[in-house]
Amino acid sequence: MTADYLLLTPGPLTTTATVKAAMQHDYSTWDHDYNAITQGLRRDLLTLANVPASDYAAVLLQGSGSYAVEGTIQTAVPANGTLMIAINGAYGRRMSEICDYLHLAHVDVVFDETTPVTLPRVAEVLAQHPEVTHFAMIHCETTTGILNPIETVIPAMKAHGLTTIVDAMSSFAGVPIAPATLGIDYLISSANKCLQGVPGFAFVIARRAAIAQTKGNARSLSLDLFAQLTTMDAHAGKWRFTSPTHVVLAAAQAMAELFAEGGVPARNARYTANQQHLTTGMAALGFEQIVDAAWQSPIITSFAFPSADFDFDAFYQTMKAHGFVLYPGKVSQCASFRIGTIGDVHDADITRLLAAIAAVGKPVVATASA
Repeated sequence: MTADYLLLTPGPLTTTATVKAAMQHDYSTWDHDYNAITQGLRRDLLTLANVPASDYAAVLLQGSGSYAVEGTIQTAVPANGTLMIAINGAYGRRMSEICDYLHLAHVDVVFDETTPVTLPRVAEVLAQHPEVTHFAMIHCETTTGILNPIETVIPAMKAHGLTTIVDAMSSFAGVPIAPATLGIDYLISSANKCLQGVPGFAFVIARRAAIAQTKGNARSLSLDLFAQLTTMDAHAGKWRFTSPTHVVLAAAQAMAELFAEGGVPARNARYTANQQHLTTGMAALGFEQIVDAAWQSPIITSFAFPSADFDFDAFYQTMKAHGFVLYPGKVSQCASFRIGTIGDVHDADITRLLAAIAAVGKPVVATASA
Protein backbone atom coordinates (compact mmCIF):
# COMPACT_ATOMS: atom_id res chain seq x y z
CA MET A 1 0.00 0.00 0.00
CA THR A 2 1.30 3.46 -0.91
CA ALA A 3 2.15 5.65 2.06
CA ASP A 4 0.12 8.79 2.65
CA TYR A 5 2.04 12.01 2.20
CA LEU A 6 1.00 15.56 2.90
CA LEU A 7 0.56 16.93 -0.62
CA LEU A 8 1.82 20.51 -0.60
CA THR A 9 0.72 20.98 -4.20
CA PRO A 10 -1.99 23.04 -5.97
CA GLY A 11 -4.12 19.96 -6.63
CA PRO A 12 -4.48 17.06 -6.43
CA LEU A 13 -4.14 17.87 -2.78
CA THR A 14 -4.46 16.26 0.62
CA THR A 15 -8.09 15.39 1.32
CA THR A 16 -9.82 14.53 4.57
CA ALA A 17 -10.45 10.94 5.60
CA THR A 18 -14.18 11.57 5.29
CA VAL A 19 -13.86 12.74 1.67
CA LYS A 20 -11.92 9.57 0.88
CA ALA A 21 -14.50 7.44 2.69
CA ALA A 22 -17.34 8.98 0.68
CA MET A 23 -16.07 7.17 -2.40
CA GLN A 24 -16.72 3.72 -0.91
CA HIS A 25 -20.12 3.43 -2.58
CA ASP A 26 -21.21 2.42 -6.06
CA TYR A 27 -23.88 4.30 -8.00
CA SER A 28 -25.47 3.94 -11.40
CA THR A 29 -25.25 7.05 -13.54
CA TRP A 30 -28.97 6.68 -14.30
CA ASP A 31 -29.98 6.47 -10.65
CA HIS A 32 -32.27 9.28 -9.50
CA ASP A 33 -30.54 9.48 -6.11
CA TYR A 34 -27.19 9.95 -7.82
CA ASN A 35 -28.54 12.59 -10.17
CA ALA A 36 -29.96 14.39 -7.14
CA ILE A 37 -26.43 14.54 -5.72
CA THR A 38 -25.24 16.13 -8.95
CA GLN A 39 -28.07 18.66 -8.77
CA GLY A 40 -27.15 19.46 -5.18
CA LEU A 41 -23.55 20.09 -6.20
CA ARG A 42 -24.70 22.38 -9.00
CA ARG A 43 -26.82 24.42 -6.57
CA ASP A 44 -24.03 24.58 -4.01
CA LEU A 45 -21.52 25.84 -6.59
CA LEU A 46 -23.84 28.72 -7.39
CA THR A 47 -24.15 29.42 -3.68
CA LEU A 48 -20.35 29.58 -3.36
CA ALA A 49 -20.24 32.00 -6.29
CA ASN A 50 -23.14 34.01 -4.80
CA VAL A 51 -25.03 34.02 -8.09
CA PRO A 52 -28.73 33.26 -8.69
CA ALA A 53 -29.81 30.15 -10.61
CA SER A 54 -31.96 32.39 -12.80
CA ASP A 55 -28.82 34.07 -14.19
CA TYR A 56 -26.08 31.43 -13.90
CA ALA A 57 -25.75 27.67 -14.28
CA ALA A 58 -23.12 25.21 -13.06
CA VAL A 59 -22.03 22.82 -15.80
CA LEU A 60 -20.05 19.76 -14.67
CA LEU A 61 -17.68 18.16 -17.16
CA GLN A 62 -15.76 14.87 -16.99
CA GLY A 63 -11.98 15.26 -16.95
CA SER A 64 -9.35 17.58 -15.54
CA GLY A 65 -9.50 21.35 -15.34
CA SER A 66 -7.89 21.70 -18.75
CA TYR A 67 -10.83 19.81 -20.27
CA ALA A 68 -13.18 22.48 -18.92
CA VAL A 69 -10.91 25.28 -20.16
CA GLU A 70 -10.88 23.77 -23.64
CA GLY A 71 -14.60 23.04 -23.43
CA THR A 72 -15.31 26.64 -22.51
CA ILE A 73 -13.16 28.17 -25.25
CA GLN A 74 -14.48 25.93 -28.02
CA THR A 75 -18.09 26.40 -26.86
CA ALA A 76 -18.06 30.11 -26.02
CA VAL A 77 -16.05 31.45 -28.96
CA PRO A 78 -17.60 30.95 -32.42
CA ALA A 79 -15.50 30.15 -35.46
CA ASN A 80 -15.56 33.80 -36.56
CA GLY A 81 -14.71 35.13 -33.09
CA THR A 82 -11.37 36.31 -31.71
CA LEU A 83 -10.17 35.60 -28.19
CA MET A 84 -7.79 37.95 -26.39
CA ILE A 85 -5.75 36.13 -23.72
CA ALA A 86 -3.79 37.83 -20.93
CA ILE A 87 -0.80 35.58 -20.27
CA ASN A 88 1.68 35.61 -17.41
CA GLY A 89 2.39 31.92 -16.98
CA ALA A 90 1.97 28.36 -18.23
CA TYR A 91 -1.81 28.22 -17.91
CA GLY A 92 -2.37 31.35 -19.97
CA ARG A 93 -0.04 29.84 -22.56
CA ARG A 94 -2.15 26.67 -22.48
CA MET A 95 -5.20 28.72 -23.49
CA SER A 96 -3.22 30.04 -26.44
CA GLU A 97 -2.23 26.50 -27.40
CA ILE A 98 -5.88 25.39 -27.21
CA CYS A 99 -6.77 28.17 -29.66
CA ASP A 100 -4.04 26.97 -32.02
CA TYR A 101 -5.45 23.43 -31.95
CA LEU A 102 -8.92 24.82 -32.65
CA HIS A 103 -7.63 27.09 -35.44
CA LEU A 104 -9.26 29.91 -33.51
CA ALA A 105 -8.08 33.50 -33.93
CA HIS A 106 -6.49 34.85 -30.76
CA VAL A 107 -4.52 37.86 -29.55
CA ASP A 108 -2.00 37.13 -26.79
CA VAL A 109 -1.05 39.88 -24.33
CA VAL A 110 2.08 38.55 -22.65
CA PHE A 111 3.43 39.73 -19.29
CA ASP A 112 6.44 38.69 -17.27
CA GLU A 113 5.73 35.58 -15.21
CA THR A 114 6.52 37.32 -11.93
CA THR A 115 4.31 40.37 -12.52
CA PRO A 116 0.51 40.58 -12.62
CA VAL A 117 -1.69 41.28 -15.61
CA THR A 118 -2.38 45.02 -15.80
CA LEU A 119 -5.41 46.80 -17.23
CA PRO A 120 -3.53 49.62 -19.05
CA ARG A 121 -1.53 47.12 -21.12
CA VAL A 122 -4.57 44.98 -21.89
CA ALA A 123 -6.60 48.06 -22.85
CA GLU A 124 -3.77 49.30 -25.07
CA VAL A 125 -3.64 46.04 -27.03
CA LEU A 126 -7.43 45.81 -27.20
CA ALA A 127 -7.56 49.25 -28.82
CA GLN A 128 -5.30 47.88 -31.58
CA HIS A 129 -7.55 44.85 -32.19
CA PRO A 130 -11.18 45.83 -32.74
CA GLU A 131 -11.86 42.30 -34.01
CA VAL A 132 -11.64 40.88 -30.46
CA THR A 133 -14.95 39.42 -29.24
CA HIS A 134 -13.93 37.46 -26.13
CA PHE A 135 -11.41 37.95 -23.32
CA ALA A 136 -9.77 35.34 -21.05
CA MET A 137 -7.35 35.45 -18.14
CA ILE A 138 -6.12 33.32 -15.27
CA HIS A 139 -7.02 34.35 -11.73
CA CYS A 140 -4.38 32.44 -9.75
CA GLU A 141 -1.53 31.58 -12.12
CA THR A 142 0.04 28.60 -10.39
CA THR A 143 3.19 28.87 -12.48
CA THR A 144 4.33 31.24 -9.73
CA GLY A 145 1.40 31.58 -7.33
CA ILE A 146 0.59 35.10 -8.48
CA LEU A 147 -2.98 36.40 -8.04
CA ASN A 148 -4.06 38.46 -11.04
CA PRO A 149 -6.41 41.46 -10.50
CA ILE A 150 -9.61 40.24 -12.11
CA GLU A 151 -11.41 42.90 -10.04
CA THR A 152 -10.05 45.66 -12.27
CA VAL A 153 -9.51 43.91 -15.60
CA ILE A 154 -12.74 41.94 -16.07
CA PRO A 155 -15.23 44.82 -15.51
CA ALA A 156 -13.29 46.92 -18.02
CA MET A 157 -13.40 44.14 -20.61
CA LYS A 158 -17.11 43.66 -20.00
CA ALA A 159 -17.63 47.40 -20.49
CA HIS A 160 -16.08 46.99 -23.94
CA GLY A 161 -18.79 44.49 -24.77
CA LEU A 162 -16.57 41.40 -24.62
CA THR A 163 -17.61 37.97 -23.37
CA THR A 164 -15.35 37.22 -20.40
CA ILE A 165 -13.73 33.94 -19.35
CA VAL A 166 -11.86 33.50 -16.05
CA ASP A 167 -9.79 30.42 -15.28
CA ALA A 168 -10.25 30.28 -11.51
CA MET A 169 -8.98 26.72 -11.36
CA SER A 170 -6.78 27.17 -8.31
CA SER A 171 -8.67 29.98 -6.59
CA PHE A 172 -12.42 29.28 -6.64
CA ALA A 173 -13.67 28.27 -3.16
CA GLY A 174 -10.38 29.42 -1.65
CA VAL A 175 -10.40 33.10 -2.65
CA PRO A 176 -13.60 35.20 -2.69
CA ILE A 177 -14.83 35.86 -6.27
CA ALA A 178 -17.98 37.73 -7.30
CA PRO A 179 -18.80 36.66 -10.88
CA ALA A 180 -22.04 38.64 -11.18
CA THR A 181 -20.53 41.85 -9.80
CA LEU A 182 -17.39 41.61 -11.94
CA GLY A 183 -19.20 40.62 -15.12
CA ILE A 184 -17.68 37.15 -15.52
CA ASP A 185 -19.54 35.14 -18.15
CA TYR A 186 -17.62 31.87 -17.66
CA LEU A 187 -15.77 30.93 -14.46
CA ILE A 188 -13.85 27.66 -14.59
CA SER A 189 -12.58 25.46 -11.74
CA SER A 190 -12.13 21.84 -10.71
CA ALA A 191 -13.20 19.42 -7.98
CA ASN A 192 -9.63 18.73 -6.84
CA LYS A 193 -8.60 22.29 -5.99
CA CYS A 194 -9.92 24.52 -3.20
CA LEU A 195 -13.15 22.55 -3.04
CA GLN A 196 -10.84 19.82 -1.64
CA GLY A 197 -12.33 16.94 -3.58
CA VAL A 198 -10.45 14.47 -5.78
CA PRO A 199 -9.60 14.62 -9.51
CA GLY A 200 -12.18 13.48 -12.04
CA PHE A 201 -14.38 16.39 -13.08
CA ALA A 202 -14.22 20.12 -13.57
CA PHE A 203 -17.01 22.68 -13.70
CA VAL A 204 -17.96 25.93 -15.35
CA ILE A 205 -20.21 28.53 -13.75
CA ALA A 206 -21.71 30.12 -16.85
CA ARG A 207 -23.96 33.10 -17.34
CA ARG A 208 -27.11 31.62 -18.86
CA ALA A 209 -27.60 34.50 -21.28
CA ALA A 210 -24.09 33.94 -22.66
CA ILE A 211 -24.12 30.16 -22.98
CA ALA A 212 -27.61 30.22 -24.49
CA GLN A 213 -26.08 31.79 -27.60
CA THR A 214 -23.48 29.06 -28.15
CA LYS A 215 -25.50 26.24 -29.71
CA GLY A 216 -23.51 24.78 -32.59
CA ASN A 217 -20.21 26.47 -31.65
CA ALA A 218 -18.52 23.38 -30.22
CA ARG A 219 -15.88 21.60 -32.28
CA SER A 220 -16.01 18.59 -29.94
CA LEU A 221 -18.88 16.28 -29.03
CA SER A 222 -17.62 15.49 -25.53
CA LEU A 223 -16.55 19.04 -24.65
CA ASP A 224 -19.75 20.78 -25.77
CA LEU A 225 -20.79 22.76 -22.69
CA PHE A 226 -24.05 23.88 -24.28
CA ALA A 227 -25.11 20.27 -24.85
CA GLN A 228 -23.95 19.25 -21.36
CA LEU A 229 -25.97 22.04 -19.74
CA THR A 230 -29.03 21.28 -21.85
CA THR A 231 -28.96 17.64 -20.75
CA MET A 232 -28.35 18.43 -17.08
CA ASP A 233 -31.19 20.95 -17.02
CA ALA A 234 -33.64 18.74 -18.92
CA HIS A 235 -32.90 15.52 -17.03
CA ALA A 236 -32.40 16.70 -13.44
CA GLY A 237 -28.63 16.35 -13.20
CA LYS A 238 -28.05 13.56 -15.74
CA TRP A 239 -24.62 13.71 -17.38
CA ARG A 240 -24.54 13.06 -21.15
CA PHE A 241 -21.82 10.42 -20.92
CA THR A 242 -20.53 8.19 -18.10
CA SER A 243 -19.70 10.38 -15.15
CA PRO A 244 -17.08 9.81 -12.40
CA THR A 245 -19.62 8.65 -9.81
CA HIS A 246 -17.18 8.09 -6.95
CA VAL A 247 -15.55 11.46 -7.56
CA VAL A 248 -18.95 13.15 -7.44
CA LEU A 249 -19.65 11.55 -4.06
CA ALA A 250 -16.30 12.81 -2.78
CA ALA A 251 -17.10 16.30 -4.07
CA ALA A 252 -20.47 16.32 -2.32
CA GLN A 253 -18.77 15.42 0.96
CA ALA A 254 -16.07 18.03 0.35
CA MET A 255 -18.74 20.64 -0.29
CA ALA A 256 -20.46 19.81 3.00
CA GLU A 257 -17.13 20.17 4.79
CA LEU A 258 -16.47 23.51 3.12
CA PHE A 259 -19.76 24.90 4.38
CA ALA A 260 -19.11 23.41 7.85
CA GLU A 261 -15.72 25.16 7.93
CA GLY A 262 -17.44 28.50 7.39
CA GLY A 263 -17.50 28.78 3.62
CA VAL A 264 -15.06 30.60 1.38
CA PRO A 265 -14.13 33.34 3.92
CA ALA A 266 -13.04 30.80 6.53
CA ARG A 267 -11.18 28.66 4.02
CA ASN A 268 -9.44 31.73 2.61
CA ALA A 269 -8.39 32.74 6.12
CA ARG A 270 -6.87 29.30 6.78
CA TYR A 271 -5.04 29.22 3.47
CA THR A 272 -3.76 32.77 3.98
CA ALA A 273 -2.49 31.95 7.46
CA ASN A 274 -0.77 28.83 6.08
CA GLN A 275 0.95 30.82 3.34
CA GLN A 276 2.11 33.63 5.62
CA HIS A 277 3.48 31.14 8.15
CA LEU A 278 5.26 29.33 5.33
CA THR A 279 6.93 32.38 3.78
CA THR A 280 8.01 33.79 7.12
CA GLY A 281 9.57 30.46 8.08
CA MET A 282 11.19 29.89 4.70
CA ALA A 283 12.72 33.36 4.73
CA ALA A 284 14.31 32.55 8.08
CA LEU A 285 15.79 29.43 6.47
CA GLY A 286 17.26 31.42 3.58
CA PHE A 287 14.65 30.73 0.87
CA GLU A 288 13.49 33.77 -1.11
CA GLN A 289 9.89 34.13 -2.30
CA ILE A 290 9.80 35.01 -6.00
CA VAL A 291 6.48 36.87 -6.28
CA ASP A 292 6.04 40.23 -4.56
CA ALA A 293 3.88 39.86 -1.46
CA ALA A 294 1.35 42.33 -2.88
CA TRP A 295 0.42 39.84 -5.61
CA GLN A 296 1.09 36.57 -3.81
CA SER A 297 -1.88 34.20 -3.60
CA PRO A 298 -2.58 31.97 -0.59
CA ILE A 299 -2.63 28.95 -2.93
CA ILE A 300 0.98 28.16 -3.84
CA THR A 301 4.31 29.96 -3.39
CA SER A 302 7.43 29.86 -5.59
CA PHE A 303 10.85 29.93 -3.95
CA ALA A 304 14.16 30.54 -5.71
CA PHE A 305 16.90 27.97 -5.31
CA PRO A 306 19.07 29.20 -2.41
CA SER A 307 22.30 28.55 -4.33
CA ALA A 308 23.54 27.57 -7.78
CA ASP A 309 24.36 24.04 -6.61
CA PHE A 310 21.00 23.42 -4.93
CA ASP A 311 19.84 19.92 -5.84
CA PHE A 312 16.06 20.02 -5.90
CA ASP A 313 15.67 16.32 -6.70
CA ALA A 314 17.63 15.36 -3.59
CA PHE A 315 15.72 17.93 -1.55
CA TYR A 316 12.41 16.63 -2.91
CA GLN A 317 13.20 12.99 -2.10
CA THR A 318 14.41 13.85 1.38
CA MET A 319 11.27 15.86 2.15
CA LYS A 320 9.14 13.04 0.75
CA ALA A 321 10.85 10.63 3.10
CA HIS A 322 9.73 12.94 5.90
CA GLY A 323 6.12 12.84 4.67
CA PHE A 324 5.92 16.00 2.53
CA VAL A 325 5.47 16.19 -1.25
CA LEU A 326 6.57 19.50 -2.78
CA TYR A 327 6.16 20.77 -6.34
CA PRO A 328 8.81 21.49 -9.00
CA GLY A 329 9.14 25.05 -10.26
CA LYS A 330 7.75 26.39 -13.54
CA VAL A 331 9.26 29.87 -13.64
CA SER A 332 11.26 30.03 -16.87
CA GLN A 333 13.62 32.84 -15.85
CA CYS A 334 15.04 31.32 -12.67
CA ALA A 335 15.46 27.97 -10.94
CA SER A 336 12.69 27.50 -8.41
CA PHE A 337 10.35 25.12 -6.62
CA ARG A 338 6.86 25.56 -5.22
CA ILE A 339 5.00 24.75 -2.02
CA GLY A 340 1.20 24.65 -1.89
CA THR A 341 -0.78 25.70 1.16
CA ILE A 342 -4.27 24.45 0.23
CA GLY A 343 -6.13 21.22 0.93
CA ASP A 344 -6.45 19.63 4.35
CA VAL A 345 -3.37 21.53 5.52
CA HIS A 346 -3.26 23.43 8.80
CA ASP A 347 -0.88 25.56 10.83
CA ALA A 348 0.58 22.57 12.66
CA ASP A 349 1.45 20.99 9.30
CA ILE A 350 3.39 24.09 8.25
CA THR A 351 5.24 24.01 11.56
CA ARG A 352 6.22 20.37 10.94
CA LEU A 353 7.32 21.15 7.40
CA LEU A 354 9.54 24.05 8.44
CA ALA A 355 11.09 21.94 11.19
CA ALA A 356 11.86 19.19 8.66
CA ILE A 357 13.45 21.66 6.23
CA ALA A 358 15.49 23.21 9.02
CA ALA A 359 16.69 19.79 10.11
CA VAL A 360 17.48 18.19 6.78
CA GLY A 361 17.16 20.76 4.00
CA LYS A 362 20.59 22.37 4.20
CA PRO A 363 22.52 19.15 4.84
CA VAL A 364 20.80 17.55 1.81
CA VAL A 365 21.90 20.44 -0.37
CA ALA A 366 25.46 20.27 0.91
CA THR A 367 25.67 16.51 0.48
CA ALA A 368 24.10 16.55 -2.98
CA SER A 369 26.44 19.27 -4.22
CA ALA A 370 29.58 17.76 -2.75
